[in-house]
Amino acid sequence: MKFGIIGNGTWATAIAKILTDNELNIHWWVRKEEVLQHIKKRHHNPNYLSSVYFDTSLVELDVDIQQVVNASDVIILATPSAYMEDALKMLDKSSFNNKLILSAMKGLMPSSNQLLNHYLAEHFHVRAEQYFTLMGPCHAEEVAAERLSYLTFSGTGEEKTKEIASFFKNEYISTVINHDVDGVQYAAILKNIYALGAGIAHALEYGDNFLSVYIANCANEMSRFLDIYKEKKEQAQLNNNYTASVYMGDLLVTCYSLHSRNRSFGNMIGKGYSVSAIQLEMNMVAEGYYAAKAIETINHSIGAGMPIAHSIYQILFEKLLPKYGFKNIENHLI
Repeated sequence: MKFGIIGNGTWATAIAKILTDNELNIHWWVRKEEVLQHIKKRHHNPNYLSSVYFDTSLVELDVDIQQVVNASDVIILATPSAYMEDALKMLDKSSFNNKLILSAMKGLMPSSNQLLNHYLAEHFHVRAEQYFTLMGPCHAEEVAAERLSYLTFSGTGEEKTKEIASFFKNEYISTVINHDVDGVQYAAILKNIYALGAGIAHALEYGDNFLSVYIANCANEMSRFLDIYKEKKEQAQLNNNYTASVYMGDLLVTCYSLHSRNRSFGNMIGKGYSVSAIQLEMNMVAEGYYAAKAIETINHSIGAGMPIAHSIYQILFEKLLPKYGFKNIENHLI
């Protein structure tokens, strides 16, 4: 299989490292010619995970996204959700015919609040059996350091999902197979919101005791949302083991880890920084910020009852002071 990577941020760079460490040739779309030339000349991404060096004989770089897609069998979509739609608009509508899509995006399409697979089905006629997800729990920084990490691959067909996962497995990457395609994507979206809340709690000087209760309640709220969503979509027969690593493990690491962009974003919100100031300082997208608004909208139709996610939404978009938002959250914890 020939792999194409769309995106050149932190997670895309980590994925490129895994595949080239496994001596696989990759096609890699980067937005800017100067980044392309830097990687060719200096063998590392100048902006993200700059400690990772590549064997550039295995890497075919291109600023033309269509060329990367045309040359690849498996298209890895690793662009943040805020920019994914703009990237996809550069492609012909038939671009994904006879291709496999592997999503590493942990957000919703901002114009429609759709999961990526639903957006691709509507706009590119991508079938369910063409679509797979690559989820955590996994931080790009630990992949860069070659610390043992676990990746979960989800797809509707077990054999093809296993085949794709096999290309990623090595001494520092273990792989897990799952079939809950919609569920794992929503779990990844929700855990970013909750991690942002964990950062706010830290800034407000809540302690570990509170945080453990907060995360346990976040897990319950996530499970409730996923169950109600699946029931409405007639997917209730799918895996409901929400203690698995792709659900609970990803929630825990994103809430606790200092590598977590969403936790860092929330910490700065709790300290009184504006969203625009945080975005300038971090120079990265915190998916939880965009997700909070989208999930607020989606839950109006789902009706899952999500007081934690709702309070975080109010802090971010309704100017509720963090200390009052967390007083509301305190009243709902059990």
